[in-house]
Amino acid sequence: MVLNQNKIYLASKSPRRRELLRQVGIEFDLLLLRDAMPRGPDVTEVVLPDERPEAYVARVTQEKASAAWDIIQIRKLPLRPVLAADTTVVINQQILGKPANQEEAISMLRQLSGNTHQVLTSLAVHYQNNSFHCTQSSEVTFSALSDEQILAYCSTQEPYDKAGGYGIQGLAARFISHISGSYSGIMGLPLFETTNLLRQAGIRLP
Repeated sequence: MVLNQNKIYLASKSPRRRELLRQVGIEFDLLLLRDAMPRGPDVTEVVLPDERPEAYVARVTQEKASAAWDIIQIRKLPLRPVLAADTTVVINQQILGKPANQEEAISMLRQLSGNTHQVLTSLAVHYQNNSFHCTQSSEVTFSALSDEQILAYCSTQEPYDKAGGYGIQGLAARFISHISGSYSGIMGLPLFETTNLLRQAGIRLP
């Protein structure tokens, strides 16, 4: 299956995912899902009882892609593949989402301090009756952080829209002593896996 055009929809609010797609020359239009009242979110990100992190991030991502495809059809938008992604930080099998406030951000950074954690980014591409998905895993090791460092970082705006309460591409880079895996995956969109998935969906890439 080779498509007549190479443009996709990106079902994500993340500015980092937009930057990464542009980096590798992928054209896209944004297709944003609802995440607030009054009608409620298109996809809830609540962890199910006994749900393992790998299953959780894959399920949420596939639900996002499916919901976005439904929106394309309801709005009668031009039919193109839609890409969705979800990233979660995991330490000792505990999922760390986006901190809701400074207290949560401080707690997360204290857990990550001096430890190695996983970053899981799941991808899903939906087009017509076809769905393609994968999950990429990386490991990140933090140096031991002082309370002063944690408080200073959490007084910035950086932690609050990111899983685990930090961004590797920002100020938190100075805390990270080692990574194993995909730098772009830790940012939120592993480019090697993303381009492979889009090729499977029929997108021709340079």
